[in-house]
Amino acid sequence: MTKYSKFALCALAIGAFTFTSCSKDDDPAPPASIYERLGGSTLVDDPDSSDPAVTIEAGRLAYRKVVNSTVGLIVADIQANASGNLSAHFAPLLGEVGAGNTTNLAELVDNLTDFFSFNTGGTNAVNTYVGLDMVTAHNPALNSRMGTTATDANYTKFESYVGTAAVQNGVAANTQLYTDIVAVLESLRDPIVQ
Repeated sequence: MTKYSKFALCALAIGAFTFTSCSKDDDPAPPASIYERLGGSTLVDDPDSSDPAVTIEAGRLAYRKVVNSTVGLIVADIQANASGNLSAHFAPLLGEVGAGNTTNLAELVDNLTDFFSFNTGGTNAVNTYVGLDMVTAHNPALNSRMGTTATDANYTKFESYVGTAAVQNGVAANTQLYTDIVAVLESLRDPIVQ
């Protein structure tokens, strides 16, 4: 092989390697996280604040709306069905709220919002979940805030409330986003149902 042939062959090999290793056009972009698809870290006005300067991440706001709607659906069902299958789980909390103390209800809403935000792609420090792990949080022997253990039927009912709340807040049931949210909920079934 001549000196020029070796040089041309080497240049061709380097060019082919560079072209194939640098070309990312064929690689699909990673899917956006659930948090990003719910609005992500884009700051928006916080509708729960009377101060117009207070903002909240759009993804966190979306979760907070779904959590608030879910709590509303659970309470409405418990009120309509005093022996509803979720009433025993929330008995300590409902007793406090009935007595005018909403502190722990606000904490539950914040913890659930933090939990879902942090575990679906939220990275801001405000979204860091610092509550109990799922096994401890849902075991009445370890958490006096939990009225009773959950069954599969209880958890399925809870999932249906979250699904209804998501739809009420703009997440269509026939979308990949909805499917992904349900998958996250389903991944929590084992540690919650004990």
